[in-house]
Amino acid sequence: MPPSQKRARRYDFVRTRTAVLAQFEHVRGAVTALTPGQLALPTRLGDWTVRELAAHLTMAVESISRCLDQEPPAAQELTLLEWPFATAPVAGQISDDVRALAAASTPEELFGRTAARIAERLPGADGERLLATRVGAMRLCDYLVSRCVELVVHTDDLNAAAGLEIPYDRQALAACTRLLADALAVKAPGASTEVRVPPYAVVQCIEGPRHTRGTPPNVVETDPLSWIRLATGRTEWQTAVDGAKVAASGERADLSALLPVMS
Repeated sequence: MPPSQKRARRYDFVRTRTAVLAQFEHVRGAVTALTPGQLALPTRLGDWTVRELAAHLTMAVESISRCLDQEPPAAQELTLLEWPFATAPVAGQISDDVRALAAASTPEELFGRTAARIAERLPGADGERLLATRVGAMRLCDYLVSRCVELVVHTDDLNAAAGLEIPYDRQALAACTRLLADALAVKAPGASTEVRVPPYAVVQCIEGPRHTRGTPPNVVETDPLSWIRLATGRTEWQTAVDGAKVAASGERADLSALLPVMS
């Protein structure tokens, strides 16, 4: 079933909005306390430094305010389940914009402006309002879930690069985990394998005999951060299995050919 036709999981708009704001503040507090040396550290995102990664996070959240400043599009073009597969073609332009943004302003300036703008524009916005995003017209409620993915994935990148311990808002982590799990089910439709990411997500995927009762013959289980790293290409499948970050049983439990889900 195409992503546009698959029934999407529902996310509470108010909780998602609160999660975006909370995770952004977690990152803001950590990044604005970094030294010039820490900001210059490399990341696992190509040749981006911590400074550029931080700028990217402000750009990801500022895009909400920027879209709310514009007239709503006439029609929706992208569903939430299509979003994880729509970002790769614009990665080059995003990288160029990030470099320019990081070179023009300090992290303190970027996070301060972004926080002020989102506090002004987001609270009164309707979740059903359409936004003209970089990848197509989306509902605000859906776009906020995508911002949870951006914030959580890149919080993990920041922690890895700078040795930080930025916390994860529970709702933001749950939304990120669920969307990436649902994206796997879209990428590999079927019901022969059950992927469990407790306590947030369980999905069935991969063509084959359908399981109806008892313990499924093919099961993959992992924790939320390990799943997010697998789904976004931060960790290789075999590395996660060898490191006991993933438990996989059954002949259809090898997900290596399906990962990353989102690149």
